[in-house]
Amino acid sequence: HLSFSQVLDVYGFRVVVRTLPQCYLALGTLHGLFKPVPGKFKDYIAIPKVNGYQSLHTTLIGPFGTPVEFQIRTEEMHRVAESGVAAHWLYKIDDASLNDLQQRTHSWMQSLVEMQHQSGDAAEFLEHVKIDLFPDAVYVFTPKSRIVSLPRGATAVDFAYQIHTDVGNRAIGARVNGVTVPLRSALKSGDIVEITTAPHSKPNPNWLTFVHTAKARAEIRHALRTTGLPESIALGEQLLRQASVALGIAWGKVEPAVWERMMRETGTHSRDELLADIGLGRRIAAVVARRMLAALEGTPAHGEALAAASRAPVGQSVIIHGTEGMAVQLAKCCCPIPGDQIAGHLRKGSGLMIHTTECATARRLRAKDPERWLDDVAWADDDMQRVFDARVLITARNERGVLGHVAAEITRSESNIAKISSQDEPETGLVELDIVVQVSGRVHLASVMRHVKHLPAVVRIQRVKG
Repeated sequence: HLSFSQVLDVYGFRVVVRTLPQCYLALGTLHGLFKPVPGKFKDYIAIPKVNGYQSLHTTLIGPFGTPVEFQIRTEEMHRVAESGVAAHWLYKIDDASLNDLQQRTHSWMQSLVEMQHQSGDAAEFLEHVKIDLFPDAVYVFTPKSRIVSLPRGATAVDFAYQIHTDVGNRAIGARVNGVTVPLRSALKSGDIVEITTAPHSKPNPNWLTFVHTAKARAEIRHALRTTGLPESIALGEQLLRQASVALGIAWGKVEPAVWERMMRETGTHSRDELLADIGLGRRIAAVVARRMLAALEGTPAHGEALAAASRAPVGQSVIIHGTEGMAVQLAKCCCPIPGDQIAGHLRKGSGLMIHTTECATARRLRAKDPERWLDDVAWADDDMQRVFDARVLITARNERGVLGHVAAEITRSESNIAKISSQDEPETGLVELDIVVQVSGRVHLASVMRHVKHLPAVVRIQRVKG
């Protein structure tokens, strides 16, 4: 979308000199001969690109008013630019023997290798790498004045993972130029960034919605997969046990030889890996159970299973306690709480997502992929020692102090406000308050709504489930 007059690098010259000071000497000479175009000078020598590229770039108004681009570099910089960092065989050299440029390019190549190992498959690796191929970079500083190059739009979380994986995984806050900011804050060139960490902190899945670098995305996904492994194994065992009982398989009588055959057929290396795949939604429990039944063929347990299959009751429901960790998550679209009728969606690689049965989003997802849905899901009967988010929509007269009165009633009913937004309706004199409250279950939510409804200014209150 540029006119030809706006394209300033139709003519270009490359000046290759012997030493780094001569680069700046050549630049000064050129600027003395021809007028530079303001804003078109870039010093990639002082601040190299993330892939190790170095040069001085300047655009000058040449003879007859023609814009001409000049790139000025040393012979070593020219070899890197023309042949790439791999031509230096840096991955075979000890870090101690590398100069500053080589260390940066070496660490960039190492990050690609790490991403390859931690990516779940080739498509995920490609997704990570293409983000970093040609970044429009910003340059920020650590408190010790180390320069860190990041793609434009990168956040404090991207910066944390660029410093070290452990810093990213344990990040709880950030300070930019001495001011505390949210971790999702975008960084600008010249910012001095400091990350606050806590020993027991873990990556938040929501970080994946705003990080810009492939390294951060790969490390977050890797951490989420490994952190939730015990919960995923437990959930997978519960789902497979339920599917096996429905086929008449006596769970306790499945011999080690059957498990070994199952692992060979599924390409997994251990029973725990197979169960974790089920818990993470990578495999369907009913399909694995049918394979198990086939593996039992010819064994005494097979005849028992076939005889019992016709009369076997459906397995016990998957019980949700609300403390399962990453293996079981509550959908943000409908905010299910104890007491709601619920169903589970096995998302590939992400575990079990719990929706209310009335959720419109859940109905659309079920229509697309019914095999991944579980209806035998129920809340635990015991008292859950945690709170759950529930969304309510309040319509009230836009009087002075109405928000304060609503907040006071919510507090009085022993609840807390997690999020709030409002929208005025000037033509009616009303205001809509969209509030996420934290409750222990449906009975508690009913109490909160009853307290708020008694306020004179409140016209209507309803729960939002989608």
